[in-house]
This record gives sequence, structure tokens and C-alpha cells, in this order.
Amino acid sequence: MKLTLQLQLLPTSEQKTDLLATMIRFNDAANFAAQQGFAAKVFGQVSIHRLCYRAIRDRFGLSAQMTVRAIAKAVECFQRYKKICPVFKLHGAITYDERVMSFKSLTEVSLWGLAGRHRMPFVCGAYQKALQGRIKGQADLVYRDKKFYLLCTINMPENTPIEVQNAIGVDCGIINLATDSTGEEFTGVNVEKVRQQYAWRRRVLNRCGTKSARRRLNKIRRREANFRRNENHRISKRLVAKAKATASVIVLENLKGIRERVSVHGRQRAKHSGWAFRQLQTFMEYKAKLAGVSVLFVDPRNTSKTCSRCGHCDRGNRRTQAEFRCLHCNYSTNADFNAALNLRAKAGINPAIVGVVEAKAGNLLNCG
Repeated sequence: MKLTLQLQLLPTSEQKTDLLATMIRFNDAANFAAQQGFAAKVFGQVSIHRLCYRAIRDRFGLSAQMTVRAIAKAVECFQRYKKICPVFKLHGAITYDERVMSFKSLTEVSLWGLAGRHRMPFVCGAYQKALQGRIKGQADLVYRDKKFYLLCTINMPENTPIEVQNAIGVDCGIINLATDSTGEEFTGVNVEKVRQQYAWRRRVLNRCGTKSARRRLNKIRRREANFRRNENHRISKRLVAKAKATASVIVLENLKGIRERVSVHGRQRAKHSGWAFRQLQTFMEYKAKLAGVSVLFVDPRNTSKTCSRCGHCDRGNRRTQAEFRCLHCNYSTNADFNAALNLRAKAGINPAIVGVVEAKAGNLLNCG
């Protein structure tokens, strides 16, 4: 499985100036390649290479390999959509491969620039440092918040799938971001408070409308995204660790098309759209693969209004957002916990049975 490591580069002022100039020249070359290919209605790597390789070398002064990478950047966009010619930002990412990048030690990297090769140190966290030996192939140089980062691809082996003995249902919500079938809740109270603070600041800055206000809006957007990402990492890590410890499959809701199926109005619209539930599920998926835990997606229909004890389904069972009381058997519990139990039941796994039949195990491992 492929993951991405982020390394922060520490260039000197001269190296930073040259890297910025290299970025601008590289993206100008990628724009030129895209324009030439779009005008000639050719969109493949070989076709555009034949069309404008020599012109890029002469006009932009890039090395042979950087010219190939600039053409490849245009081709990648054409592979997604061919009806509009892409336009790349001045400080858009540069893709480096092993011909124009090399690691000199565990703390230094050498990158090609217009002024020649630059050997510069980088810093990273303990997690990234432990995985540096797995870096192979290409890396993207990005410029963000006046800092340079190298995004490196690594191949991580997936653990042998554990023998499934149980299931953990996970219900996603707004008041509680996640509730599992063991009863653990990941509350969204503090998250909602932070979301409201950012929403208020966005409204003020949007009314202002100045250039500095727009810069501030971009900074706020990144901070809020980082906050959501950190919370989702924390929740997914906890759930996967629990599933591994109990030899369980994680049962998640299939949220595809949820925005079309659920109608929200007024103030609830911001709440409904204010959290990245799909990101949370994606984090659980890749962490589960690394841990050898299976993930199963099921249809969430009626899980919030069906009694997990007697199976009676009625809209009236859901009294409030938090309270579930069955009209048939009078069973009462937290509504999110009840939904998580229903999701767990949809996995069709009896916790009293150790292991599952081979066919069922194969189906679970292929889900998601």
C-alpha cells in the first residue's frame, strides 16, 4: 500500500530563490506543453513529447529530465479531462524522480535547480524518520506558507489479515462524530465550537473583502482542514486499535450519495457539511489495512429507526437526536449506539463463533 511522507526542506536564502525560480520555469513549461498538445488535439506523453520537447529545452532552459516531467504534468491533467486546457499556478508542485533527486543521508537531499544541484537539509517527525528507508520513486516539491516540503511516496506492506471473530459497528454523526457498538463515543461538542468560531471569522472576512482578508481566509481554511484531519486521525487510530485487539471487522456506513438522500435546511446545513466523514472512513480504511483489520461497508438505511433488540422499524422509535425508544418492546438507549449495533448486526458475524468460513472472510477482505 502506498503512503505519503512529508519532509520539510531547510534551504538557504540563495537555494530558496533558485527553487522558486525553478518552480515558475517548470510550470511555465508545463503550461506551454499543455497549450501545444491541446491546440494539436494530442494528449499522450509520446505525442506531446515529439511536438514540443525541443522547444521547451530551448525556450525554458530545463534539463532533459525536467522537460520530461513538465510534459508529464500536462499529460496527467489531460488523462482526467481533455475538453479544457489546464493552467498551472506559478508555484505549482514539481515532480522529482531519481534522475533529478537523491538522498545523501537521513537528513539531506539533493535536488535539481536552474542554478545546478542543491544539497539541503530537511526535518521530519519521528514517524516519518522511521519510514525513510522505504522512500522510492518520485517525490513532489511543494511550496506552502513560504516553506518547501518534499512529499515522498513509500510502499508499506499490509499485515496478514486477522481471523475475524467479532464485528464493531461505527455510526457517524454530528453531535457524536463516531459511536461504536461497544458504547464508546467520540463527542463533537468541542469540534462544533471550533467550527462555529471559524464560521464567524469567515463571515467577518468575507464582508471585508480586501486582499489581506482573502489571504487570511486561505490561512483559516488550511487551519480548519488541519484541525479536522487531526481529529479524524485520532478517532480512526483508536477504532482500528480496538478492532485489532478484539479480532473484529469494522462495519461502516456506505455514505455514497448521502447528500442527495438527506435533506437539510437552515442552520443545520453548515453542521451537516462541516465535517469530513468520508475522510474519517478513508483514514480507518488505510490504517485497518496496515493493521490487518477488515473493513465492511453496509447500507445504512433504517439503522437509526430500527430497534437493535427486537428489529421493529418505525420512525417514531427515534424520539430525539439522542434518545431511542422502541414502540414495540419499549427498549431504550442512546440513538447513535443503537444505530451502531444495527450496523454491527448487518455484518452477519456471531461473536460466539471463533473465526469465519473461508468464503465470508474473502468477501470481507475485499470490501471498501
